[in-house]
Amino acid sequence: MITLVRIEAQSAQTYKAIRLAALKQDPLSFGSTYEREVLLSDKDWLTRASSLDGENRVGFFALEDEQALGLVACFRDSEDPAVGEVISMWVAPAGRRRGVGSDLLKAIRHWAQERRIQTIRLLVTSLNTAGICFYERNGFVRTGKTVPYPHTPDTVEIEMILSADA
Repeated sequence: MITLVRIEAQSAQTYKAIRLAALKQDPLSFGSTYEREVLLSDKDWLTRASSLDGENRVGFFALEDEQALGLVACFRDSEDPAVGEVISMWVAPAGRRRGVGSDLLKAIRHWAQERRIQTIRLLVTSLNTAGICFYERNGFVRTGKTVPYPHTPDTVEIEMILSADA
């Protein structure tokens, strides 16, 4: 059975393991890199996990029999508190096409609704066609805005949004 677990201070080491696995498995899906984050100290990971306080930032793992199947986090936009920014969305190969990603997004949507966040926004690289299709299946639409991807100059990130009430 797949279980969603909120990321908290006591799960900092699990957070670290899943995040590093995600960066290694799918490097073009993130704004950061494995090489950068593997150098973070355990204290850094504790700080990151602790910052997901549930009020303005939240994160979830998807686990099955202690195996990590996915990860997602969302931060309330500091300039527009009615917007939540999805980051770190990742589903392990063993969890793909099993509803894990959709379940993670539902948890984010529920969290956003409880905090009166109206719009959920994310960026996805233009090379990640599977990710784009996944987000579209989950109700996200392209805004038309793109930004340069920091690691590959020829690639852009596509902005997509979803009404939190959808």
